[in-house]
Amino acid sequence: MDPCRRKDTCSSANSWGVVVSHWDWEVAVDFPSKTLTCTATLDIRTLTDGVGSLILDCVGLVVSEVSSRESGESLAYQVKQLDGELTPCLDISLPSTCAKKGAELGVRISYKTDPALCAAVQWLEPSQTMGKKHPYLYTQCQAIHARSMLPCQDTPSVKSTFSAKVAVACELVALMGAERLGSEPHASNPTLTVFSFRQNVPIPSYLAALVVGALESKRIGPRSHVWCEKEMVEKAAWEFEETEKMLSAAEEVVGEYLWGQYDILVLPPSFAYGGMENPCLTFLSPSLLAGDRSLANVIAHELSHSWTGNLVTNENWEEFWMNEGFTTFLERRIAAKVFNEKERHLQASVGWNQMEDAIRSFEKQGKAHYTPLVPELKGLHPDDVFSCIPYEKGSSFLFFLETLLGGPGTLDGFLKAYIAKFRYGTVTTEQWKQFLLEYFHKEVSNGVLEEVEWEKWIREPGMPPLKPMFDTTLADASLALAEKWAAVQDISSTSQFSSDDITNMSSLALQYFLDVLKTKPPLSVQVLEAMEKTYSFNRTENAEIKYRWLRLCLRGRWSASYPLVIELLSKQGRMKYIVPLYRELCECGEEAKAMATATFTANEHFYQMMAAKKISDILKSSGCF
Repeated sequence: MDPCRRKDTCSSANSWGVVVSHWDWEVAVDFPSKTLTCTATLDIRTLTDGVGSLILDCVGLVVSEVSSRESGESLAYQVKQLDGELTPCLDISLPSTCAKKGAELGVRISYKTDPALCAAVQWLEPSQTMGKKHPYLYTQCQAIHARSMLPCQDTPSVKSTFSAKVAVACELVALMGAERLGSEPHASNPTLTVFSFRQNVPIPSYLAALVVGALESKRIGPRSHVWCEKEMVEKAAWEFEETEKMLSAAEEVVGEYLWGQYDILVLPPSFAYGGMENPCLTFLSPSLLAGDRSLANVIAHELSHSWTGNLVTNENWEEFWMNEGFTTFLERRIAAKVFNEKERHLQASVGWNQMEDAIRSFEKQGKAHYTPLVPELKGLHPDDVFSCIPYEKGSSFLFFLETLLGGPGTLDGFLKAYIAKFRYGTVTTEQWKQFLLEYFHKEVSNGVLEEVEWEKWIREPGMPPLKPMFDTTLADASLALAEKWAAVQDISSTSQFSSDDITNMSSLALQYFLDVLKTKPPLSVQVLEAMEKTYSFNRTENAEIKYRWLRLCLRGRWSASYPLVIELLSKQGRMKYIVPLYRELCECGEEAKAMATATFTANEHFYQMMAAKKISDILKSSGCF
């Protein structure tokens, strides 16, 4: 085995001995039973002699038959739990013809998903959609949930091409993270339509994506459409109209976009993330529809994944920063090109504050071991460790290296070379480091990189060893205003503030202002009331500002804000917002705990499974149940 590679502790698959290179997927979507009835045909190739079985990750899949595509011969199989592994696996006995290295076989698996265990699929009732007439389905496979809808080698280290046929009710539309090949009536059931897809660029299992609903689209660029329910298609199209500008800026930095179409899907509000970089079809939260394009920078992040993450992929989930840290760095390089370098620095400053908040939270929970850039995940589910830390610590590390090597743009040539070398494959931190030192060999020989504390940046928990020198020009006004509010002693002195204070502040500058205030002692109820009267944060449509404002209110124990917190928790499923708000609501006393418990009980079915688990854990640890 390559010394730079090691076993993915989050997967049971024997991908060291046999690899899936392609899969064909036939799917029938049944909303009444909330099940997918599927046939998956996997093209496998043995990598070593003597491999007697194909071991696939598998959670809750009800398998009815396994056979050889070539001969039709049934293959023996069993679902079992291996010692020390996170989830069960499907162990399929291979014929003797596969015993030699290089042998190939098509393995056909017929199965159904289990709605109680299928964390990858979110089923929505018509009442949970904007149209209120039709049901809705969407998937979220990152990090290790693909195994609950598809028997697969559920590790980023294995990348495969695929094709798919999805049968849905005639009034609905199916989309996947792939090239759309069209649709046709079902051969034997006139109430169904079959949609066909193909993905010719190899992807890891976590990027498999499916959505079914009453969807419409509008073109927003030469290679982009926005998809969503018709009730918000115009709003979404306007919000993300600058997508092509961002896509072109990314190509200037890291080279040609290789995926063909770049479409956007705006999901219902239960979606647990701001965005998900499914190839050819980025999934986005409707919380980004601020009405002024102020949150559209998430597009820059998700499309950047087309290179860092989707094209060059982290080897395993301990190396997650290779995905998100690089993408965050690239996202901000795009911001510098579309806007200016100072905007990039403001984004980095906001991100640094978010990282600091996340690290403090983990340390408070006794989970400092979650905070290294490359954490150890043995025995841990990657969902439990998920946070902004790999995004922001990773991006800050690259920003620091860029500054050390000469400043803005210094890493652009390296990034192109890095992507060219590793594209279609996977990479570890050690491989990246070796390639970086080779690429900048002159700077290494001149001692430019001698001051890099590699192990502290990569392995140590807590904050990075140093903070890069961010330009504070766009942050200074926010910082000064936050300091003034934090210094208020006499409520009468709040008359010095007016709505003009924030008139010229961008959304990002306001986020920075509220983030700085969160690092100060809690504001009193009287000061919070004065701030609301001055700035009307309760009425903002910007989800990033509303979420930060409500966290300040909870820290100040302003009970009048609790109904607004409950309203957000009842209408929004994005984990970035709801997990901290539940945690902080539970810290506001017994009455607030009761409100949190009642809110979760009423909305548990609305949240995605991984979000519901996180919230349930918070409520349990808080003594709510």
